[in-house]
Amino acid sequence: MSSIFRQAKRLEPIESGVFDEMNRIKREVEDSGIEVINLGIGSPDQPPAKHVVDTLKAELDIRENYDYATSAGLIELRTAIAGWYLKRFGVRLDPETEVLTLMGSHDGLGHIFFALLNPGDVSLIPDPHYPVYKVGAQLAESDIHIMPLLAENGYLADFDSIPAETADKAKIMVLNYPNNPVTAVADIDFFERAVGFAGEHGILLCHDAAYTELAYGGIRPPSVLQVEGAKECAVEFHSVSKTYNIAGCRLGFLVGNKDVISIMARLKSNLDYGVFKAIQKAGIAALNGPQEIIDQNVAVYKKRALTFLEGVRQAGWEIQEPPATMFLWAKVPEGTRSKDFAIELLRKTGVLLIPGDAFGVYGEGYVRIALVKPEDKLIESVARIRSAGMFF
Repeated sequence: MSSIFRQAKRLEPIESGVFDEMNRIKREVEDSGIEVINLGIGSPDQPPAKHVVDTLKAELDIRENYDYATSAGLIELRTAIAGWYLKRFGVRLDPETEVLTLMGSHDGLGHIFFALLNPGDVSLIPDPHYPVYKVGAQLAESDIHIMPLLAENGYLADFDSIPAETADKAKIMVLNYPNNPVTAVADIDFFERAVGFAGEHGILLCHDAAYTELAYGGIRPPSVLQVEGAKECAVEFHSVSKTYNIAGCRLGFLVGNKDVISIMARLKSNLDYGVFKAIQKAGIAALNGPQEIIDQNVAVYKKRALTFLEGVRQAGWEIQEPPATMFLWAKVPEGTRSKDFAIELLRKTGVLLIPGDAFGVYGEGYVRIALVKPEDKLIESVARIRSAGMFF
């Protein structure tokens, strides 16, 4: 009997096909007896710092932590966030009006469109992109204008290529540097251009800065809020989860323009009661405590990247060394579709990568490799790829 229930029309443009298909094939491969090495999802596999875990354990015994948490977040956490931003970026924030706690940056990135857009408003979305940008805009019934991120431009958005009439209609522009999936880094000059463009056209610049603390070779990715006047037209999303290896705890934050912070706080106050207080206090420990874990993470992912790159280059697969993030952005052989490549690789070797077209039309021709397995598993994945003798 067919179901009487149908999805809402707003879900019709939402595609989950690529990720769902890769997971389905993963199960098939595992059922055939092959251990899958999953280099698909960018979830940190390193443990949190001991003092963060100890704080979380201690806070679990405090009964008051089980009361409802306000959606804005503990003022102690927002103060810690403001202090961290001052130390890291030299940016001053008012914890009361310019900082909002999130259930991970993904939470805020998905909801910002609901808070600020009406149906038909224009969103400027980069491509390739972290999927929630486009999904959030689609669910808010926004018209989407794609900003291609091209290798010849260093994967930086080209504001001059956006038609003036489109820019004048746009309400939100999303940027993400260091970038997931393409790993590119932007400098302060780029952000000055971005802020100037947003200010000129009355656009809210939403910068996803989740990977600023995972860059190599002495690179120190900037905050968009370091640009003079940025608070007038910009907000920035950041991730405690990714920076401090507590992704499952779901803790992030939004900072910047106080009017946008207020609007988002109003939306969230009607949707949730905020992050579990024990997790917020663990976040305070992470932000205020020793920061050695950041350097440790950088060292681990850098070594993993070099190990993987050296191995696959011997098989003839040339992949550019990333300047940042926990990912590699790799071209597939000429004449091969990204999804076909990833599916055949998974079926023949048990190594799971994400096809580039999962991140947008300009991701076609690439795959994203997440360096989220121990080095021995990365070495094994390289050996499987090389022994398969396919593609290279």
